[in-house]
Amino acid sequence: MSGQKSVRLKIRRQNAPDQPAFWEEFAVDYSPKMNIISCLMEIQKNPVNVQGKKTNPVVWECNCLEEVCGACTMNINGQARQACSALVDQLEQPIVLEPLRKFPILRDLMVDRTIMFENLKRVHAWIDIDGTYDLGPGPRMAEVDRVWAYELSKCMTCGCCMESCPQVNSRSRFIGPAAVSQARLFNTHPSGAMHKHIRLSALMGDGGITDCGNAQNCVRACPKEIPLTTSLADMNREVNKFALKRWLNT
Repeated sequence: MSGQKSVRLKIRRQNAPDQPAFWEEFAVDYSPKMNIISCLMEIQKNPVNVQGKKTNPVVWECNCLEEVCGACTMNINGQARQACSALVDQLEQPIVLEPLRKFPILRDLMVDRTIMFENLKRVHAWIDIDGTYDLGPGPRMAEVDRVWAYELSKCMTCGCCMESCPQVNSRSRFIGPAAVSQARLFNTHPSGAMHKHIRLSALMGDGGITDCGNAQNCVRACPKEIPLTTSLADMNREVNKFALKRWLNT
């Protein structure tokens, strides 16, 4: 790459979950408007590090390439974000790439985000249907509710909020802001409200809303600017009301 501008990347790698981590540096030819995914694809085509040594291609995950699926989330220069929307021109070099630290490592920059989907199961984050036959027009939401509920629906389960939350650690079972916010979303829906008690009961349990430390890192880390702290406060209030009502009825 003599005489040609290049992009320097320092990547934290790990060959397997039980293997030690190590750092490896790469340099790829620069192109205008490059993102991190395009850099990783260049390394994949020619996996040679800055020492000129042939190595294994870097493993990462991606899908939509338009910041919708959340699959390519990783730590880029110390910040959890999507590699597809991280433009090289806006990043300080060498660009440091690391996997998310709050999830089990699979290999290199690829992690297992299964826990996020399991947490969605815990809070019943879906709307049950009676069957696949035509049930006619469904209930309508008031426009004032639809507007803010739509913001919650932008969640792509990327893991940025989990990565930034100090309560998500090996000593806590906190389900994280994303699951709590999704419980609020489905409780708001006229059909989803039928199972509101299931979601509130789940949030009363171990790892639920009481484990939130109100650090408020999540709302700053969310790439979709979802009002996560508002959801946490709202669900905390709803859980307390639900618990009091249940106690009074016993």
